[in-house]
Amino acid sequence: MADQVSGENPTEKTVEKLTETPTGVNRYALQCAIVASIVSIIFGYDTGVMSGAMVFIEEELKTNDVQIEVLTGILNLCALVGSLLAGRTSDVIGRRYTIVLASVLFMLGSILMGWGPSYPVLLTGRCTAGLGVGFALMVAPVYSAEIATASHRGLLASLPHLCISIGILLGYLLNYFFSKLPMQIGWRLMLGIAAVPSLVLAFGILKMPESPRWLILQGRLGEGKKVLDLVSNSPEEAKIRFQDIKIAAGIDPKCEDEVVKMENKKTHGEGVWKELILRPTPAVRRVLLTALGIHFFQHATGIEAVLLYGPKIFKRAGITAKDKLFLVTIGVGIMKTTFIFTATFLLDKVGRRKLLLTSVGGMVCALTMLGFGLTMAQNSGGKLAWALVLSIVSAYSFVAVFSIGLGPITWVYSSEVFPLKLRAQGASLGVAVNRVMNATVSMSFLSLTKAITTGGAFFMFAGVAAVAWNFFFFLMPETKGKSLEEIEALFQRDGDHKVRGENGTV
Repeated sequence: MADQVSGENPTEKTVEKLTETPTGVNRYALQCAIVASIVSIIFGYDTGVMSGAMVFIEEELKTNDVQIEVLTGILNLCALVGSLLAGRTSDVIGRRYTIVLASVLFMLGSILMGWGPSYPVLLTGRCTAGLGVGFALMVAPVYSAEIATASHRGLLASLPHLCISIGILLGYLLNYFFSKLPMQIGWRLMLGIAAVPSLVLAFGILKMPESPRWLILQGRLGEGKKVLDLVSNSPEEAKIRFQDIKIAAGIDPKCEDEVVKMENKKTHGEGVWKELILRPTPAVRRVLLTALGIHFFQHATGIEAVLLYGPKIFKRAGITAKDKLFLVTIGVGIMKTTFIFTATFLLDKVGRRKLLLTSVGGMVCALTMLGFGLTMAQNSGGKLAWALVLSIVSAYSFVAVFSIGLGPITWVYSSEVFPLKLRAQGASLGVAVNRVMNATVSMSFLSLTKAITTGGAFFMFAGVAAVAWNFFFFLMPETKGKSLEEIEALFQRDGDHKVRGENGTV
């Protein structure tokens, strides 16, 4: 059976033939992925709207830079806790109900932030919403990847990140319009209105099916097969996927029972952390390194600084009027959404690796130009028009090249490389690293700019991006067009001792 999982099972040639044949995306699978990704719109909205709300929170609540850094970053620290809980939770109650839980938590957090009579209440609301973010960021890409076919997994698994960008753009737009309301009402509406879509999603996701891979992992073969029939492009494809998932789950591929008792199978997280961290096989160790590495570099290269502190950055470049600051920031949201939308169609055509290396190479150039532009603008007191223009163009370029590669590929790649029974907890570890780095940047950026200047901070991010390019070049194999079960073999080396453990991993 180990040979079968490592890519030598008798259905492999059939799988390759199916994935090589161009077929349209399954509409039902697309609908499921879109609904699951709505939770990412809500998270993106919170990120975008906070960049504008903090301007008014500073005025009304008289907060300082450190308090603003804590307020923005605390969401990600709480998301770290949520992401670590999400892996086990989604293994126990399923991917679908975990999305419901994320929606409810975000709704409660939004209500508290919309009330926001004081700084401590705002912090409490951000923490509650952060827990929901942690659950959402882990489970939405996993759910999308597990219902998708190999030929369109890049499209469906990148939808959550596309939806984050749409949410960020909506946040920037509402910043502009709500800023015209009285200050005491405007920023509270900005933060509180997210409770409405959270409530809608909590009910909407219940009409979607559960992940077929999760169902089969629980021994509910009949239910899993029915879902696969709905989300596959043909009965033959559904049958092949069904067989491969059974093999990966350690179930006899010839078994035709509706329900199988998963005896001595560690399907709810028992032993998974041991095989993922304490005693991983060489292949799992490589998977863990690449998955955690891509999450680390996604935020260590500074994207959160531009998305969250855009108004402050552009103000230091020479723009002083609030309405103009918000309008320029809207441009950031438009660039991010446009290029991520483009990336969703390129992932399954160009491939993850080529797109990622091109993206990160472009980021090095854009960040260097942004650092130079901001340095010149600040040294001139914001009086150099060309430095202001260079700063805006460089910031837009940075967001564009990030969004066409590193942004969406992080979530696609980390949701597909882990073996089936390690996938939920492996993905949760990736999200945990992602949130730690997001919090590190968002909670230190203003202090960092005081220490080494705003331009110096972006020169530093350019150096980190150069390191990231080398990491991806040497460690990340291409996964385009391969089934989730086949991807395991990509991380094997000839000298590895291929042994299937109790959890069914190689």
